[in-house]
Amino acid sequence: MVEPALETQTIVGLEIHVQLKTATKMFCGCPVKYDAEPNSCVCPVCLGHPGALPVINRQAVEASLLVAAALNCEIASRTKWDRKSYYYPDMPKNYQISQYDQPLGGPGFFEIPTAAGTKRIRIRRAHLEEDAGKNIHDTPGCTLVDLNRAGTPLLEIVTEPDIASADEAYSFCVELQRLVAYLGVSEASMQKGQMRFEPNVNVVIRQDGHEHKTPISEVKNLNSFRSVRNAVNYEHDRQVIAWQADPRYLFGEAPNENRGWNDDKGVTEFQRGKEAAHDYRYFPDPDLVPLVVADELVRSIQTSISELPLARRKRLCEEIGLTTKDADTIVGHRPTADLFDAALSAGAPPDVLGKQFVNVWLRLANDRHGEVTDLGVDAARMAALATITKRGTVNKTAANRLAETMLDRAESPEHLAKELGLIQVRDSAATQAWVDEAFAGSEQAVRDALTSPKKAKKAAGFLRGQVMRISQGQADPNLVGQLIEKKLSEAAQK
Repeated sequence: MVEPALETQTIVGLEIHVQLKTATKMFCGCPVKYDAEPNSCVCPVCLGHPGALPVINRQAVEASLLVAAALNCEIASRTKWDRKSYYYPDMPKNYQISQYDQPLGGPGFFEIPTAAGTKRIRIRRAHLEEDAGKNIHDTPGCTLVDLNRAGTPLLEIVTEPDIASADEAYSFCVELQRLVAYLGVSEASMQKGQMRFEPNVNVVIRQDGHEHKTPISEVKNLNSFRSVRNAVNYEHDRQVIAWQADPRYLFGEAPNENRGWNDDKGVTEFQRGKEAAHDYRYFPDPDLVPLVVADELVRSIQTSISELPLARRKRLCEEIGLTTKDADTIVGHRPTADLFDAALSAGAPPDVLGKQFVNVWLRLANDRHGEVTDLGVDAARMAALATITKRGTVNKTAANRLAETMLDRAESPEHLAKELGLIQVRDSAATQAWVDEAFAGSEQAVRDALTSPKKAKKAAGFLRGQVMRISQGQADPNLVGQLIEKKLSEAAQK
């Protein structure tokens, strides 16, 4: 445990690898397929055969520029490709083609929501490279290598060490995944290894007026938000305890480390010393010419960026009145958010549409293990259902039933409401008759409402439910409540 006298501050900088959604690899024509047979999507280029020459994937470059622009990065007018040398079995060339001193995207920033409000995290760089293959450790006594992933376009995003807690690191990763999926540049599936997080963690320790800083530990290849949070929290505590045990455990004196996360044990484990840039022996790739980024291309990409997730969520909360949780749910899937905005544009009352989207349409989509956009109900009909609900033409219960019917029938919700007898009845005499019938058939609930303060609210709710059942959902709930309250008041005075 950390001594109470210590004041500590976590420092986190993130490296994030995003596998880009392209048809072919970064420097060859091999297809990008997640579930292909091992070593079936390879060729002389990605296998590193002598004399094989790389060719740049334009789609990957444009996707990277799109992300860099969304991260408010400076876009390089000229960039080049470098060889990053290392010897691992998952990289058959013994080097990785990457970008060192001239990345596509330079300094930028990305805003994330935190408990204290929106926080700006500086982006150091966003550069394009090729992914390595995959080592497979499932066979006892040996390691197998699948090179299908080798050469897949990979965008690496590096932040400044502006992240001050495990929760902020978690929030950053969530928002960045949402961003790249929103832009359509990556599926960003962590289960498939399409997005991997590597937090660089150290701790500032203040004691007795002195400040101490621990060495940096880079936790490699995390593939879940939960692992990011847990690994950062663990590293904070581990590093403080290490400093308490040895005051020489300091940045610049003790070595930086690469560590792996053991999810079963909930600990990080030492892998090797952390490499510095000179360890990779970068030099310009002689087989690739520098890349010149035209101003027209940059302008075209920048103007193509629509409202981004954080701004969209803020708008839905402030202008529509949605809760943060509901706005998050809608914004989490871009086509769903687009459908919601289209329904608003079609004239849907925002308050009713918001409730129906979360409580009805999303529920129906979840029941069918899909998205709202898979339900086959267009924005105009969603808007029409919200409108007739707002007007009181149908009540909430009837609207829920209509929504289910609309999945199989293309008629307007008002037409369906008339056909199914769901038009709300506001006739006081008819409603009073239903209330009287409910009271006559629910003597115990009436007694509870009149004589038991603890049961009164539940009993009144039961009576309302009975009226709605008797009326087959046609009664106006507000009028029902008023008439029940009046009848109970009259009975109490007798």
